[in-house]
Amino acid sequence: MAEPSTIAQALQALQDLPAHPLRSTGVWDLPHVLHHYAQSVEYSLGGFPQLKPGWFRATVGPAALAVFNWRGRMSHALDAAIPGAPDIAQGLPLAPAVARAVAALRAFDAHTGPLQPHFAYGALDKAAYTRAHLMHLADHWRALV
Repeated sequence: MAEPSTIAQALQALQDLPAHPLRSTGVWDLPHVLHHYAQSVEYSLGGFPQLKPGWFRATVGPAALAVFNWRGRMSHALDAAIPGAPDIAQGLPLAPAVARAVAALRAFDAHTGPLQPHFAYGALDKAAYTRAHLMHLADHWRALV
């Protein structure tokens, strides 16, 4: 299955997982990955629990995102939790993880108000956040078989 590159493709890929589950080749199992992804999308709407320092969000973070955008793909530590986010257990059931990721992405897609600063990239508009969320999912998706 190809990496999702639009919100519609991402939603379809996520919704297809219960019928065609993939296995993570990384440290985290698939439900963990999906809960992590959902957290990042949810936090773009409600606020991240912990932000990098302002200087980081004004320099290093946006520079990294610019490189990801230029390359057309993100690469990050696939076992790096979102700073300050609650721990996610391994071995959770797949269906609730899929449901959470789908609900988060749908809520983001439907959102028309202001978005919260990304913990590393700083302030992003809807288009930039959409691209970041899709690249984030695609980066994790590459570790699924």
